Formats: sequence, C-alpha cells, structure tokens
Amino acid sequence: QIERRLDAAASAGFVLALGLLVDDSIVVVENAARWVRAGVPRREAAEGATGQIWLAVVGCTIALLLAFLPIVFLPEGAGAFLRSLPMAVLFTVGASLFVALTIIPFLASRMLRGDVGGAPPTGWFAKLLDRSDALGDRSLEWLMRGIRSIYAPALSKALEWPKATLLGALVLFLLALATVPLIGRSQFPVADIPQFLVRVEAPDGASLPETDRAVRVVEDELARHPEVRQWFSNVGHQNPQVYYNVFPTGIAPALGEVFAELRNYDPDTTPALLDSIRTRLAEYPAARITVKQFENGPPLEAPIVVRISGPDVEVLRQMASQVEDVLKQVPGTRDVDNAVRLRRTDIDLGIDREKASLLGVSPTEVDRTVRLAIAGLPAGRYRDREGEDYDVTVRLPVPPQGRPTLEMLEDIHVSNLAGGQVPLGQVASPRFEAAPNVIRRYARERIASVKSWVRTGYNTDRVTKQVEGKLSALAWPPGYRYVMAGEAEASKESFSGVPVMLFLALLGIMAVLVLEFGSFRSTLIVAGVIPLGVMGALLALLVTGYSISFTAVVGLIALVGIEIKNSILLVDFTNQLREQGMELDRAIAEAGETRFLPILLTSATAIGGLLPLATQGSGLYSPLAIVIIGGLISSTLLARLVTPVMYKLLPPTVEVRPGSGDGMPRH
Repeated sequence: QIERRLDAAASAGFVLALGLLVDDSIVVVENAARWVRAGVPRREAAEGATGQIWLAVVGCTIALLLAFLPIVFLPEGAGAFLRSLPMAVLFTVGASLFVALTIIPFLASRMLRGDVGGAPPTGWFAKLLDRSDALGDRSLEWLMRGIRSIYAPALSKALEWPKATLLGALVLFLLALATVPLIGRSQFPVADIPQFLVRVEAPDGASLPETDRAVRVVEDELARHPEVRQWFSNVGHQNPQVYYNVFPTGIAPALGEVFAELRNYDPDTTPALLDSIRTRLAEYPAARITVKQFENGPPLEAPIVVRISGPDVEVLRQMASQVEDVLKQVPGTRDVDNAVRLRRTDIDLGIDREKASLLGVSPTEVDRTVRLAIAGLPAGRYRDREGEDYDVTVRLPVPPQGRPTLEMLEDIHVSNLAGGQVPLGQVASPRFEAAPNVIRRYARERIASVKSWVRTGYNTDRVTKQVEGKLSALAWPPGYRYVMAGEAEASKESFSGVPVMLFLALLGIMAVLVLEFGSFRSTLIVAGVIPLGVMGALLALLVTGYSISFTAVVGLIALVGIEIKNSILLVDFTNQLREQGMELDRAIAEAGETRFLPILLTSATAIGGLLPLATQGSGLYSPLAIVIIGGLISSTLLARLVTPVMYKLLPPTVEVRPGSGDGMPRH
C-alpha cells in the first residue's frame, strides 16, 4: 500500500493544472472540427489538423513548462515551501500534451461528425451525441456571430491605426504599473485555519505557580467565547510542535502556552475575535500574554524585527529602548517586545582574591559552594507508595517566605586547601547587581532585537517602511547600526531569487520561440503579450484588495507561460497563411478571427479551473489565482488586438511556398 500525502501547495498546483489540462486538447479538437465543418472527412481532418498544429502545440506547452520550471529551484525556505506546486503542474501538463497529440486525434477521428461511410451509429449514446452536437452548433453559431460582429470590426480598426493602438496599450500598462504602491507588498499571509496560540511570559524568576495563575486567566478568557471549541495548556514549557513552522524553544518556570481551536475559521469574524481576546489579556499585569495566529511560509521571529548591533551591551540596551518607543508610536504595531528592556538580577560574590589566597581558598570553590547551597545538589530519588518518583536535592534550608535570600549565605563555610572550613564572609561580600537579561550575537556582533506584530487591517510592508523612516531620524552612536529583519529580511531573501528565476524563464521561452519560428521578430511579437497580462494581474490585485505577495509573484511567472501559449497559436497560424501567399493584412485578420475561438476557450477553461481557488478567500493561494485570472482576461481581450498590430508593424520574413496549403478547402 502506497501512502500519498498531498500538502496545500500540491493541492493548489493540481487546481491550477486543472484549468490548463485541456488546453492542448481544445486546440487540437477545435482545429479538427474546423476542418470537418469545411467538408473534410473526419479521419483526414483529424490527421491533417493535428499535423498542421502539432508544432505550435508543442511549442506552447514547452513555453508553459519553462515558465513553471524555475519555480522548482527557488532558494531559501520559500522555495521549499512552494516546490510541490510547480511539480504538480509540470507533470500534469506534460501528460496532457501526450494525450492531446495521441489519444485526442484518435477520438476526433471516431466521434466528430463527418463523412465516414457506412451506416450511421444508432442507440441512446448516438442520440445523446446528436443532442450535444445540436447544442454545440447553436453555441458555436452564437460565438462566431459575436466574433464577426464585435471582434472583427475592432481588429479592422486597430489595423487601420496600428501605432495609436500600440501607444494606447503602452499607456494602459504604465497606468497599471503606477498602482503598485497602492497595492503594497507582503510575503506570506496568516494561515486561514481555526487554531491559534496564546503565549504567556511571566517576569524573569517567576515561580511555576505564578505562571500557572496567568495561564488560568487565559483559560477563563477563552471559556467566555463560545467560538472557541477546545484548548490545552502547558506550564513551564511550550506545547509540542503543532504547526509546521512553529518550534518549541525551551523549558522555564516563567513560560506557559495555550493551544486553542475554534469551531471554524471565518476571514471576516475570526481576526476580530482574536483582537478582542488580545485586548482583554493585555490587561493582565503580572505576565506578558500574546495571542499569535499561525502564519504560512518559512518560520519568522515576528513580522517586524529591528536588529541593533554594536560593541557595548549598555549602549545597545539604550538604543533598543529608543527603538521600542519608535515602534509603539507607529500606527499599526502591537505587542512590541524589547528583549533587553528588563535586566536580570544576579549575585556578585565580591570575592577578595588576596584574602582568599592567604586562607587557601580557591575562587572556583567559593562559586561551587554557593551554587550548591542555593540551587542544591541531587542526592538520589524517592519513590512513594503509589510508585511516583521524586528527586532528592540537598541545599540550605529555604526561609519561610519560600525564596533564597542573601542572609542564607552567612551560614556557608568554604573548604580551603588544608581541608579546613572558612566562613564565606571572610573571603567574599555577596551583593545583588543588575545584568543583561540576554546577550545575543549575529554575524559575530553583539545585537539587541526589538520586535513587533502588525494589527489587523494593516499592511506589514507599509508599517515597516514607516518604522524605517523614523529609525533613520534617530541619532545613532558611531559603531552602532540597525537592520530591518523579520518579514523585510525574509522577503529580500525570498524575492532575491525572483529576478534570476524570471530571467531563466524568459530565456528558455525565448529560445523555444526562436527555434520554433526561426525569426526574432516573431519571438518579439509573441512576447509582446506579457505586459498586457501583467496589467490585468495588477488591476485584479488592486480590486480584490490583495497585496503583491510571494505567491502572487509566482502567479505572474506562471501567467507569462500561459499568455505566450495563446499568442503562439495566433502568430504561427498567421505565418502559415502568409506561406500560402495570402496578403499581410488579410492573413492577420483571418488568423485573428480563426484563432480567437480556441484562445477564448482555453482561457475560459483556465479561468473556470482557477475560480474555486480565487473565491475561497485563502490569503496564500487566492492571490495566485486572481493574478492569473486578471492577466488572462486582459490578455485575451487586448492582446487579440495588440498582437496582430505588432505583427503588422514588425512583419516577419516568411517564404511563400506554392501548394503549401493545409489541405482544407478555403472559404
């Protein structure tokens, strides 16, 4: 038995491939049906139509595969997160090409209506086919009437004014690019799942009962909301790993965590519910309580992280305090966390090394004795009647208040080298002192990090830019600097591979086009459809309110292959008509009308296949689908005018071949 595990990226890839699966078959069947309608017997039509178009179909599919292939090799965690999506598309579309060039022509030669000789088929299946054919004829007649009455006159006008048409398309593209700042940028959205975490951080040194008290406050708040289905809590450590990019960090008495599950996730009401819980829990004074939604993509410390580096710990703490104030002043931030704001209280033994040396006491022995007296020394285990085991620790008696004090150290004696006992007070003067809570290093430099989350309804990229603008105005001491980490840094790492990925995709597609057409002009004409698709994609994001996320960029790359696939069909057929000796304008017009229907059908199937993904409201994969749908709509409508116009302005050199007709009667 083979176990199959389909992750979300693979599922989205299969949904995306669903709209592309029948593209090649549609083109082959439509071309064969066109031959049959012209009076060619269906077997000859299937053979001739497939032979006429197979090279264009192969070129289309290879161009599409090359658009998805670089996504497989994306760097960093984002690439690993999405890798199964392009793999699903590559294998599915590759299989569809094989089917379109082998099985589909065979079925067309048997099932299309035409002159085949012999008795016509009978039975219920034949009647069903006849009814389907009648409905298809009416639909086809309606579509062809629309093409001749709307598209043909529009194409004729565009060919009369080619430069004006091209200039108008360029202006529309530039206007669409101007909307990029309005759309905004992001990396990965929060996960739309009915689960969240509540993290409890009591003050440093807090006891387990104090942390448990804060956790019970969280549980009482969750119980107030009927939308919360269930939860489980941990005190003294985090939950086990419950989400793929959230990892347990350690064990500490001051740490607690609650994993909660909602009855369902609603993109409209769930964020408001979590904001309500977050506001109530922020009122608890004895612990820091944060409500965290799970996020897609690689793990992030926080959406906004300011990493400050410099040599002196005290100066780092002062600058971190200023950065904390800046973050709190910027609209859209919440739960600002400065890891070095609170200092830790340590014990400085104050060892008099000269006196300790005279008395034969080692400083190491002093430190070890004090540590054992306060923290204790494991002496064994005790098992009660119920079989429960308990650690036995030997240490000084704890005062009635239950916490060690400096006065406890007055009774400690330290061993010297002669085996005698020396009172601790003769060689040391213990006292409390403030020390940094944590000292971290990054790239061999001391750092202090201040992090913040983003409020519901705010774009992380815009908030980050506001924070960065305010930080630039601060007076930074020499040798100290800041870096915007968090999502800004992760976005740079993730998008760093996009330019290379785009270059490789375009390079591969251009190579295929040059090999297929043997002309740089034809390649340029085909590639001219790309800006028209980008225009529709940007407008679709603007209308739907999604930002330019990482998956939206992946959708743009996929859109390039899909658009070029449609454009190849038009340019290839125009070249064929010119090879037969047809005049340039007439060849452009006839190719535009003839290829409009299969391009329209393939675009419609792709849009229909992506609609469920676009309408499900997923912050992760809906932008990908919306980008492709918007791009297909704009390229299907505008490129059918712009591509013929570019063909007229840059006509490729085509060798006229007498007798090179396609075998189909002209009409």
